[in-house]
Amino acid sequence: MGYSLYFFPFVFSFLIATMLSASLLLVRRFFPDDRRSGRHVHKAGKLRLGGVAVIIAFVASLLLDESLFIPQSLWGIIAASVLILIVGVWDDIRELNWKYQLFFQFSIAVLVFIMGVRIEYVTNPFGGVFDLEPERLFLPNLLLVAIWIMIFMNSMNWIDGIDGLSGGITLIGATTIFILALKPEVNQPPVGIITAALFGAVLAFLVFNFNPSRIMAGTSGSMFMGFILAVLAIFAGAKIATMLLIMAIPIIDAFWVILERIKNGKSIFEADRNHLHHKLLELGWSQKKICLFFYAVTFVISLIALNTRAIGKFVTILLAAAVMASLLYVINRKVYSVKSKST
Repeated sequence: MGYSLYFFPFVFSFLIATMLSASLLLVRRFFPDDRRSGRHVHKAGKLRLGGVAVIIAFVASLLLDESLFIPQSLWGIIAASVLILIVGVWDDIRELNWKYQLFFQFSIAVLVFIMGVRIEYVTNPFGGVFDLEPERLFLPNLLLVAIWIMIFMNSMNWIDGIDGLSGGITLIGATTIFILALKPEVNQPPVGIITAALFGAVLAFLVFNFNPSRIMAGTSGSMFMGFILAVLAIFAGAKIATMLLIMAIPIIDAFWVILERIKNGKSIFEADRNHLHHKLLELGWSQKKICLFFYAVTFVISLIALNTRAIGKFVTILLAAAVMASLLYVINRKVYSVKSKST
């Protein structure tokens, strides 16, 4: 059967997401959006329902794939994806309070945990594994899974401030897990099918979302992309370090912004334009240039993740954190200098 096993979910999800995205653009007048988020640089009125196309295409591809056996844990992921679609679209239309969003994200994490998505072990970079014993340490494991998923959902949601950014990072993450799943020593065809479906759906969305975009991921899209990468890391067999590397930029950027907001006495959930991509825009970078820069860095990190063992990934995570923190500090200083000169 070979690679044909992954061809159907990829092509099917790509075609469905393409048709849905195009259809949504045709009926966009029925979904007016005059909001200007403090995080986004997009013009008001741009359609925020790209996540609808991505999630429907992804879920449909899995449900209609006869070669994919769907265990309870995957049913949990599918159910959670549908709930993200519903609540995300509601937020895109009505704008939910951040407290409700956090409660929803925690509820989603509890759902998939109950359905079997649990972190059973984490590889020790210095040898062996840390057995997390989810059956015995039920509550700590639940909290760990919830924190993991919520960090990914919010980091991806916050990074989704310019065209093509969240989708591109998701593509690289899906590709990395796909390649790992196909390695002979790993051999996880179900994970390959799932990531192929994800790749097709997100690639189709990117056709419409890459700068200059015609459609945005919206809350449903960005939260789903963060969620699916988080649970895939667990579902695929504790690929925690690998996915941490893929998501290095969004996660480090999110924590940096949180620290900035705390330092300035602001709510950590108050949207602003202090993210790395906003700073680069202030320095004159175009959206396309920023996006390609993020892609390049994430791609290089993914190559490292594919070709290193646990200790190599651990060292890379530390280096990535140090480099990102230094970069953010230097860019912040440069932006401050530019603003000072202009005044």
